[in-house]
Amino acid sequence: MRLIGRNDLFLLLGLTVALFAIFSRPLARVLEYAYEIDQSRRLQLLPGLVILAVVFIFHQVRKRHEMRVQALASDAAARLSTARVERLVTFGQALGESLDHSSIGAVAAAHLPNLAEGRGAWAMALSSGVWRPLAVVADRSLTECEAAAKRALGEGAVGTDGVPNDVCFPMIVGRQPVGVLGVADQTVTGHQRTVLAAAAALLAGALKNAELFEVVHENSVRDSLTGCFNRQHAMEILDVELRRSRRSQLPLSLMILDLDHFKAINDRFGHLCGDAVLSTVGLRMQAVLRASDAKCRYGGEEFLVLLPETTLAGAQHVAEVLRRDLEKHPVPWHEAGIHTADIRVTASIGLTVVVPGELDATAIIARADAALYRAKEKGRNCVCVADASEAIA
Repeated sequence: MRLIGRNDLFLLLGLTVALFAIFSRPLARVLEYAYEIDQSRRLQLLPGLVILAVVFIFHQVRKRHEMRVQALASDAAARLSTARVERLVTFGQALGESLDHSSIGAVAAAHLPNLAEGRGAWAMALSSGVWRPLAVVADRSLTECEAAAKRALGEGAVGTDGVPNDVCFPMIVGRQPVGVLGVADQTVTGHQRTVLAAAAALLAGALKNAELFEVVHENSVRDSLTGCFNRQHAMEILDVELRRSRRSQLPLSLMILDLDHFKAINDRFGHLCGDAVLSTVGLRMQAVLRASDAKCRYGGEEFLVLLPETTLAGAQHVAEVLRRDLEKHPVPWHEAGIHTADIRVTASIGLTVVVPGELDATAIIARADAALYRAKEKGRNCVCVADASEAIA
């Protein structure tokens, strides 16, 4: 609340004049006394007072100027700090929407130039002892980035030729390094170091979350016993492959494999032995089939295999190779640490090929299943192919 407004200036001026009139005579006496001292002592009080007054006024003006400069600097620093916080918040939000290595790398590549304030920057991820580039927006090769990252974690020799002397910020989660963020410039201020350290912490958390998400996703789509995909995921893969085959006009084959006399194995040796057989079959399928072939546990002792870009003749050859491999690798079974038996494993296999343009997954599986039952009727441990008339129907 203001005590004196604009309309009160005239009153203030009147009070000033009145006070001057009241104290004019004492003030005059003080000046006369000072003049007498000045004359008697031969001093120069008046010039000295003028100089002091001028110096005081100059000091006050300079002090106000410095305060104004400091205020402007503080305001600029506050705006810069706000901008840095906003960049970190935006970076963190973008990372929160990234659930895999590639998307995290894309976010890092987009935001690192702003976070590093125009400096060259890079980020390397470490997983199971293997270095992978997240983003490199600096004049650095991947070899140089990896060497600098290793040195930052104490894995390389300091001062090694060819290793850039970048400012590095390790990414640590639970005392375990998951990567390194580097800046290709030594002129990094304290505030910038704080921002980059926070960015490294955000990246570390995002990488760990992506790793956990991948583990959870793998566990949700794979059968823990055999390592093959589960039935639900198998149907999703089949739908995708059918659409891809329709677009590309490339062949797609499907086989259903059923282990012969599996119930007898469970009844004679127990379910633990049956689990060992299923696990071994999963391993043999991984060893024999291509990585692009989708291997799925369809149910019980049945397996479904998708063979992309494979003709019916090629699928027959693959099925025979797999059948013979299973037959040649009996499963050793031990009870109480003693070798009990070698379980002979054979399989009956039904095959079909997808008709060009076909999208009915149920009909395709039914054809392969019918061929499987014919293989069972023929005495098991053989491969049967669905009739062409069944595919056309």
